[in-house]
Amino acid sequence: MSIASDLKQSIDETLMLVPKLAELEPQLTRLAETLLKGWSNGKKLLVAGNGGSCADAIHFAEELSVRFQKNRKALAAIALADASAMTCAGNDFGFDTVFSRQVEALGQPGDVLAVFTTSGNSQNMVAAVDAAKARGVITCGFLGKGGGKLKGVCDIELIVPSDSTARIQEAHKLLFHTLCVYIDRHVD
Repeated sequence: MSIASDLKQSIDETLMLVPKLAELEPQLTRLAETLLKGWSNGKKLLVAGNGGSCADAIHFAEELSVRFQKNRKALAAIALADASAMTCAGNDFGFDTVFSRQVEALGQPGDVLAVFTTSGNSQNMVAAVDAAKARGVITCGFLGKGGGKLKGVCDIELIVPSDSTARIQEAHKLLFHTLCVYIDRHVD
């Protein structure tokens, strides 16, 4: 196989997936409205993920806290990706707690926790969502592969209908970038 055939396959998979994302509009609208209401009331967004999904969580948070396409006020968005906090929690309590401990420290009622997990099965994401719910934090799952263990658990679920980790992560970016476009338009 050549790179040309690999590229064609990736493009074909993407072209088949993208139209299906339109079905997630109601959940994306709900997340947008929840975030805008929260920010107007002094609340914050916490985001988390593992590996490539951690990079997506960081990317999403910086688009909101710094800038996306226009200059607007900074929005409270924090990626739970502090290496010191993560390694401390992992060492002292186990890897399953690397995000839940941060949610326990930072999450307040009315905040939003968005987790990125392509499988929906990452135990540390499940623990973070459980910790958020216990604190009155609204939960959102950017999920794939049917939603996994988090299906039916998060308050807002954006389940990408794919089994391909790469396509799911690409779809998550499209979804959160669309959200950022909307937010840019609605925040001064």
